[in-house]
Amino acid sequence: MARVGGIFVCMLIVAMDAVAGILGIEAEIAQNKVKHLRLWIFECRDPSQDAFKLGLAAAALLAFAHILSNLLGGCMCICNQDDFQKASPNRQLSLVCLIFSWIILAVGFSTLVIGTLSNHKSRASCGFSHHHFLSIGGILCFVHALFSVAYYVSATAALNEEKYGGHA
Repeated sequence: MARVGGIFVCMLIVAMDAVAGILGIEAEIAQNKVKHLRLWIFECRDPSQDAFKLGLAAAALLAFAHILSNLLGGCMCICNQDDFQKASPNRQLSLVCLIFSWIILAVGFSTLVIGTLSNHKSRASCGFSHHHFLSIGGILCFVHALFSVAYYVSATAALNEEKYGGHA
């Protein structure tokens, strides 16, 4: 039964991150449909309400997927390098995946928020062109899914190793 629950959690994390990625890319497409004027590296454009909504939904789903994987994956406390070297391979892998998932969350969430805020209805902006924030954030959502599922699986395996004495 626990294995079915684990598969469901993995599928839920992947689904949330995949939908967030698709929404981020769709927000980029919606943003590119609005009227804009470009002169070399400077650009003036109107905000897109659709891009704002899609980007906001993508950022929220990315955050929820990250929260879900971290809450259900548990806490892997490794305080120093000696603990890391003495830890089982599953614990080491879970820590590495946890660190990468946090880095990807920080970069992906930031790019989604920057792209979303540039489409807020009170911001008709002119300045340096800064394209592709929403699509980069969307792509990072897919990468986040890989590391979050790897973290969840390795953390669960490490907990089972400790619980059952080395054989998960």
